Amino acid sequence: MPKQGIHFNISERKILLRVVDMLAILGMLYLVSSLFAFDYFKPTPENWTWVVVLLLYISVFGTVFEIYDLQKASKREKVFSNIVLTASVTVLFYLLTPFFTPFLPANRLQIAYFYLAIITALFLWRLLYISFIISPRFYKKVLIVGETSNIETIVDAFKHSDPNYKIVGFINCEASHKDSLKYKGIPEYACSEIHQIIDREQVSEIVVASYNAETITTDIYNDLILLLERGFPIKEYTQVIEDMTYRVPVQFVGKDFYKYFPFSRSNQNKLYLFFHRLFDLLFSLLGVFIGLLIVPFVFLGNLIANRGPLFYFQERVGKNGKPFSIVKFRTMIKNAEQHGAVWAEKNDARVTPFGKFLRRSRLDEFPQFLNILKGDMSLIGPRPERPYFVKELSQVIPFYETRHIIRPGLTGWAQVKVRYGSTVEDSLLKLQYDLYYIKHRSFFLDANVIVKTLSTMLFYRGQ
Repeated sequence: MPKQGIHFNISERKILLRVVDMLAILGMLYLVSSLFAFDYFKPTPENWTWVVVLLLYISVFGTVFEIYDLQKASKREKVFSNIVLTASVTVLFYLLTPFFTPFLPANRLQIAYFYLAIITALFLWRLLYISFIISPRFYKKVLIVGETSNIETIVDAFKHSDPNYKIVGFINCEASHKDSLKYKGIPEYACSEIHQIIDREQVSEIVVASYNAETITTDIYNDLILLLERGFPIKEYTQVIEDMTYRVPVQFVGKDFYKYFPFSRSNQNKLYLFFHRLFDLLFSLLGVFIGLLIVPFVFLGNLIANRGPLFYFQERVGKNGKPFSIVKFRTMIKNAEQHGAVWAEKNDARVTPFGKFLRRSRLDEFPQFLNILKGDMSLIGPRPERPYFVKELSQVIPFYETRHIIRPGLTGWAQVKVRYGSTVEDSLLKLQYDLYYIKHRSFFLDANVIVKTLSTMLFYRGQ
């Protein structure tokens, strides 16, 4: 076996960030208590809940404020501002829950020690992470074996998914090809060089990216078999992309499509479906209550700025293709589609200034809790689309109708991972995330969607 460099996988880096965050904070608090007159946070076997609650708050609010997003964690200006938000909200909640945490100290300087210790611990550890862990010495070097027609999509997908994933070369697996690869400085190597490249570049993994396995030559096939028998990691492109990006790359799914859709057992799990519906009802009742509280303010804003009906009704496609009427607070001018259905666009001229505020704050979505109560929608699922666009998109995007096997959602995996789409390409990307959710849906993934939805609202990312 050739010598391989040290690298951290995505899951390993996410675990590393969380674990060291917690250890760094506890270590810094211990250091502060040893050096200063700090006794607000001194855990003992009797008050072990203090540690549990603090670490829980750090984990939850760190997720909300995206300090565990690997793309943002690799950028100093992004992660440091998010650390301040995470530490501030964590300390605030910690101070406001004295039943599970220490009572407020008489000396308010203790709170300053507590806050500064948490921020300092996170800052120092993340500075080390950016300086060392995501440096080139820990890049995961990968060799691609595939077809030249797919290389641009493949490289872009890896580039935007993991900053530590480096493609060192490409081997064309097609039996007949004329032109050599010339794309973004990625060298193409001959099939006979595969072992030398692995050894020279310290390649950690081979990714086979072939739309049609029949195009792989016998020589490359035999080399791959030999490497596999020696324990060298060889992975299939669609599975690598799915693991890295949390979406199903349907554009590379061929006639063996059934291999890619072993949909989550939760889709047939009666216990999961029962609790999923129970949470739908509980959240929608809470949402209706909050909606009633904000109706007077939205009504006043609509009366002054929109000058039209408060509510907007529109036909959408639901589970199993069944149409239903969705209800929202109106955000567009009257008769916005008098000439027929059109895609919504960024900075759409039909959206009123007050409507833009409703969209970006997601307040326009609150009436849809009524749709959830009726059973037309769920809290989490693919975004319901209009029949006109469903018909149009299903003709050009493979497996588009698959998203209708579950109830559409008020929020969803695609909604929190991708901003509003207005093209066929955007719809294809959203479909990939929708299929990932349908394939892997679980209580954990649902909780992840809820937390990321809070991030979307807090960072004002609606449209």
